[in-house]
Amino acid sequence: MKLIVLGDREIGIDRPPLIIAEMSGNHHHSLDRALKMIEAAAQAGAHAVKLQTYTADTMTLDLEEGSFSIHDPESLWKGYSLYRLYQEAYTPWEWHQPIFERCRDLGLIAFSSPFDESAVDFLEELNVPCYKIASFENTDLPLIRKAAKTGKPLIVSTGMATLAELDDTVRTIREAGCRDLILLQCTSSYPASPQDSNIATLPHLQELFQCQVGLSDHTLGIGVSVASVALGATVIEKHFTLSRNEGGVDAAFSLEPEEMGQLVAETHRAWLALGKITYGPTSAETNSLKLRRSLYITEYLKKGECLTRENVRIIRPGLGLPPKYYDVILGRQIKYDVPKGTPLSWDLI
Repeated sequence: MKLIVLGDREIGIDRPPLIIAEMSGNHHHSLDRALKMIEAAAQAGAHAVKLQTYTADTMTLDLEEGSFSIHDPESLWKGYSLYRLYQEAYTPWEWHQPIFERCRDLGLIAFSSPFDESAVDFLEELNVPCYKIASFENTDLPLIRKAAKTGKPLIVSTGMATLAELDDTVRTIREAGCRDLILLQCTSSYPASPQDSNIATLPHLQELFQCQVGLSDHTLGIGVSVASVALGATVIEKHFTLSRNEGGVDAAFSLEPEEMGQLVAETHRAWLALGKITYGPTSAETNSLKLRRSLYITEYLKKGECLTRENVRIIRPGLGLPPKYYDVILGRQIKYDVPKGTPLSWDLI
């Protein structure tokens, strides 16, 4: 699988996973807070920050009745109309440039999820390095085609999409000329449960669509994200907040700065642990070989005496013959006088 380049960072299975801090609406409609979130994400070691580019009017209609309101008793946003929720959650478009500039100053990759075609035009003016397609938009083929035609890498969340729908999405992306694609396994519930995460899908997704894969993780904690690295995830996206206690539309399933730091560290360790297929002692284990068990003479023996279960034992250290020769040497005679604690070797027999 070829590397994908974002800014000065390479993304690929033989590179540490890219960690994206998703700001969403946790800025509480304060640009100052948004910039503090950028600084906290950088200090935590995140590699990228993602915004969402929409307005309430580009998302839905200003209606309260029926399906335009959220009635699900399990939803974090029960009682909201869609319009009011998006009014509360959106990031003002005039904030994008100062946020992106702060990201660049701190060495972070900055990009966004466009939610309609006008957002793509706006983000093109800001020269974003890539586009993220959210789960709820992964069947909006006109939007996807528009983003793909920019020629920039696309990161697409797969939440709720059937295999047939994903096939439509990927075909649309490739027919539009985009060659750099990363599909993120995603469960579009908030928060998501580990049981519903199904990260075993990652290798299948990678093989089926011949592209890099990753995880958009809405679970609490970092365990699912760390596990995904072992299954080939090259990108991990997590919602981010300065403090869950201070609330915010996505705060309940967002990581705080210390947790983001743990995510960065533990996913990196998981990636390092993958290594390669190997057998036999590693260079780090060479000194440990001497602590294996081996055959030792356990009492003073004179020349000509026979080796028995009473005078030969399998013990540490490992400087004698391997234990597999124990039955072979029993009954054999010693050539020389040997003291107790002598490692058994063929030249003594």
